[in-house]
Amino acid sequence: MSLKETGILARIRELLPGGDDLLDDCGALPSTPPGHTLLVTTDLMESGQHFRLDWHPPDLLARKLLAVNLSDLDASGARPFGYTLTLALGPEISGPWLDTFLESLAGASREAHVQVLGGDTVGRSTGLGLGLTAFGFAARWLRRDGLRSGDRMFVDQPPGTSLRGLRKLQAGQRWDPTRPDPELEAHLAPKPHLGLGLRLAAIPEVHACLDLSDGLSRDLRNLAEASGLSIAVDPDLDEEALRGGEDYARCFGSSLPQAELEARLGLPLIPVGQVLPRGNSPLLAYDGSSLHPLPDLSFDHFGTP
Repeated sequence: MSLKETGILARIRELLPGGDDLLDDCGALPSTPPGHTLLVTTDLMESGQHFRLDWHPPDLLARKLLAVNLSDLDASGARPFGYTLTLALGPEISGPWLDTFLESLAGASREAHVQVLGGDTVGRSTGLGLGLTAFGFAARWLRRDGLRSGDRMFVDQPPGTSLRGLRKLQAGQRWDPTRPDPELEAHLAPKPHLGLGLRLAAIPEVHACLDLSDGLSRDLRNLAEASGLSIAVDPDLDEEALRGGEDYARCFGSSLPQAELEARLGLPLIPVGQVLPRGNSPLLAYDGSSLHPLPDLSFDHFGTP
């Protein structure tokens, strides 16, 4: 394919669901159904900051770009319907690489029943920038600020798995599709339980939820601060589980017992904390004798490398 703008747009129109409708400078959003809220989320992924081109095959990178956005919508209780796509392409991005990326994005879009609604393409001096903004409708918006004292916190996938995959990549291991490594896959092509968020939103005793992307020590803190409460982390969690990001699990608080939630949802849950009245810190850990503030161990996007 040609890496001129006209060639890229032609392939987007040809490959992506909804591409046939990309005939104007603007795209249209469908009407919001009665009793629903239109939600939007956006993510920017930059080579060198969020991924490395020599680690990340284009087909897996496309799936990850879509999955991380749909995961945000799902954790908010929304059903996604479409997205806009922005591509900023450096000279090292070849036509075959981009074709593989777009073909994989098209397949992932069909699986998730979403379509492209618009976007933009631009050249750049080096590297790759990917932007995706996704839209969905929620009958009940599961926000961060609804926790109640006494709630238990749960996740639906083991925290820290993606971090272990990242450390394997840093140690020199690479993705081999003939011998897939689940920890590498968790980092390179996460598979959030899309649809679980809608089921959580249908349970009144589930009070708040978010997408576990920055790591438990950050995301539990975000939930606690939004709700004006504190969360004591589960003492069985190790530092890897607290530090690791990009797990894309549902992280939610509920007053229901774990066994009842598991029976309703049909999948195992992992307890990660207990919601308490606001203490001297939004996030607390038990040191064997008392609770003490737990620092934020997560990755800082604006920190010094």
